[in-house]
Amino acid sequence: MDTDTGPDPCSSVFICGFSDVGWMAMAGWLDRLWVPAIAKGMALTLRHLLRSWFGRGPVTIRYPEERHEMPDGFRGEHYLKVDEQGRIQCVACFLCATACPAECITIEAAPAPWDEREKYPAVFDIDMLVCIYCGMCEEACPCDAIALSPKAYTCQTSREAAVYHRDQLVANYPAERGAAPVSVAPVRVGDHV
Repeated sequence: MDTDTGPDPCSSVFICGFSDVGWMAMAGWLDRLWVPAIAKGMALTLRHLLRSWFGRGPVTIRYPEERHEMPDGFRGEHYLKVDEQGRIQCVACFLCATACPAECITIEAAPAPWDEREKYPAVFDIDMLVCIYCGMCEEACPCDAIALSPKAYTCQTSREAAVYHRDQLVANYPAERGAAPVSVAPVRVGDHV
């Protein structure tokens, strides 16, 4: 007694639920789908080419002679703020290190040499290779002591150079806001330099 159960799923005629005829129809449909996409891409390329020849000129810049202007709200390298007397504003509360999702901030507190504060950061390091520049440290800081500048990322030649220490973070203070102080606090025994 012969019963016809349909096409054999193991044969080459029946692949992934499509017969040979259905598979070819599917391939033709995919070809028709990609032709308009390729045409759109070629038209865009031609439009940019014609614009650079007859319109606004090339869209590239001659780096490093010309610098790209960063948009408002760009989050670049970190800097630590100082008060009017040149003292670092950070009170070593560890909120920025706690809020950091990349866990790239290292702080070690020490007793402050000033009477107005209990402590200050003897060590304040940010590993710029780990940092994701999200701005969470800036939002978490209750003293408004850390901020992200419009300064673009600086290329480093080693991993150690990409770890910014406290004095480097103060020196990252944007030039358009005035001169940054040379020293933020007296260096004591045990301070990280």
